[in-house]
Amino acid sequence: MHKLSRLVDGSWVQHSARPVFSLTPVGDVHRLTTVAPGGDSAPFTKLVLSMAEPYTLLYVLHTPRGEGEPGRYQSPELSAVDFQSFMSRFASFLSSDARFDIWAHSRIDHGTVVWDRHNELFAYGRLDRFVSEMKALGFERGEIEGSAPHAHNYWPELDMDATALLSYWSWSHSPLQAEDEQ
Repeated sequence: MHKLSRLVDGSWVQHSARPVFSLTPVGDVHRLTTVAPGGDSAPFTKLVLSMAEPYTLLYVLHTPRGEGEPGRYQSPELSAVDFQSFMSRFASFLSSDARFDIWAHSRIDHGTVVWDRHNELFAYGRLDRFVSEMKALGFERGEIEGSAPHAHNYWPELDMDATALLSYWSWSHSPLQAEDEQ
């Protein structure tokens, strides 16, 4: 199972981008843009752990399959150990299903890492740390490839994991914002 498929010669196959990153301006700041090749959770995990704890996760459920209401689910503050336990439990689900985007924020570093439904990652904050982590994973500076035409996969086999994720903590729920809608 995989999160994102692309059309190749009339057949849908798993989309897996090359391990590259870029630094791009967004308004008056820069961000690191990279990918999770094949949905690999390691880039997200490494980027988050490079920030100072505590962390707050924002799980943006834009395409539910019965596990909960669409919306933004914010976690309580998490230690690095809490975050690693969460990732250990849900990495396979997060890597394989496109019903959500997930954000991690460090209020101490004023840093944010976003892993979206297209397996793209956006990191704001200490770019030097983020670049170092990507290089340590074997990523190189380069151009991010597009995935059009593509399809997002929402696997019924993962519905139990999606339900378990929403009951893992006491999440604070709020409605989707306009930019969350598909």
